[in-house]
Amino acid sequence: MGTAGGGRSGTMKQLNVGGKLFSMEASSFPLSLSLDSPSPSPTFVDRDPALLSAVLAAIRAPSSVPGFPARDLLNEALFYGLHDQLLAALSPPPLRGFSASLASILSPASEPFPTALAPHHDGSLCLAHGNGQLTYYSSTLDHHATIRTHLHHVSSLRQLPPSLAVLGSSSAPGLHVYDFLEGRHVASVQWSDPTDTRVSKAKVVAIATRPPADATDKSSPILASFESPHRENCILAIDPVTLKPTQEIGRQSGSAAKSSVPGRVVHLQELGLVFVSSVSGGAFGYSGYMRMWDIRSGNVIWETSEPGGAGRSSRFGDPFADADVDVKQQAIYKVCSKSGDVAVADLRCLSNDPWVYMSSGPRGSGGGYGSVLHCHKSQVFVSRKDGLEVWSRLEEKCGGSGNLTEQPGIKERPKSEGINERNYRSTYMDTEKDAERGMILMMEGGGNRLFVTREDMQGVEVWESSCLSGVISLS
Repeated sequence: MGTAGGGRSGTMKQLNVGGKLFSMEASSFPLSLSLDSPSPSPTFVDRDPALLSAVLAAIRAPSSVPGFPARDLLNEALFYGLHDQLLAALSPPPLRGFSASLASILSPASEPFPTALAPHHDGSLCLAHGNGQLTYYSSTLDHHATIRTHLHHVSSLRQLPPSLAVLGSSSAPGLHVYDFLEGRHVASVQWSDPTDTRVSKAKVVAIATRPPADATDKSSPILASFESPHRENCILAIDPVTLKPTQEIGRQSGSAAKSSVPGRVVHLQELGLVFVSSVSGGAFGYSGYMRMWDIRSGNVIWETSEPGGAGRSSRFGDPFADADVDVKQQAIYKVCSKSGDVAVADLRCLSNDPWVYMSSGPRGSGGGYGSVLHCHKSQVFVSRKDGLEVWSRLEEKCGGSGNLTEQPGIKERPKSEGINERNYRSTYMDTEKDAERGMILMMEGGGNRLFVTREDMQGVEVWESSCLSGVISLS
């Protein structure tokens, strides 16, 4: 079957597993097994043949329900060199919002109300809940570990491969690092300035980490926004290896709305930029700002604030309720607090008022108050009072027919093309019955999954596309 080194590719080998014979490619066996033995008899392995049968069945028919827990199958597949093939078979298909549905609900055994989510690109999830507890679910969503931290409440959380959780708390100062598999505290990072007494006991509000492209890439820093009790705030860049601060970005006094601590931080590593946003809402509506920093110089290269600002928006009086960046598309998205409309701006041609506005989907009566927006897999997920909406970008087919087809990824386009609102479509992922479970509080994408939490609801919803979502009609 698969290749895992050792043996000659394409050579079939018989394996006697606990008295049951299996015929497999020799290249799929681990190096620990003797593959070049001159003996014609099958290689004997003293293991459970039922587990190997289940592994092979899961690889051949990914949509079938495994007869054993996924963790047991993956451990067995690792011995035979089939781990990667089995993991791919057990993973959900590509996430397409228009065909996704609620697949399961993860609920920790104790204190099951989530306070922060940190999914990983392999579909695993680190979840903060209760009084400072962390629970880790593997890429197959098996419960792997639960640990208690020294913090009373975890309000921001990110994973740092291979098994570290980076977290901040609204009840205690500092950025804290835990190994969630070994259950130990690794380090704490504090923001301090001996020359300024206002900088002390600073708490972490938002964290950005980018998983390295491979195990040897350690260049991407941890970015965390800190705020002291005097509202002095900044973004601190922290070395992921030494866990020492390396740079201070965007220090502000915090005395006005335009200088409040960022509640969202996104690292655009390829562009050398950091996107931040801050938004506050209350009885008198929403106000906030977005800002783009050059991480090398520490200078602001673009900013806007709502309501008002240097560039008077064409939607004055309809400030954004939330915003996020799609790194792959190189676009900023926001949801308007009153109308609920979604707007997009091209990162490559920002101006005083770069927004292109798109009306909300088929229900569209919930407005944008309390909305949460999240970019994942070149799609924009927007929570509303009346449901969960997804926006997908469409591109013109070759040949100039003018027809539109949905693209799994967004290719780079010239600045002159700009953004056309007609190239987007929206639909609601959930049914009205789904929406009745409550307003969405948090929404994070990881791998081919979307993780969602709701008001006063225990656990985390897991949304996935079904195996049939890619079926093409022949009619």
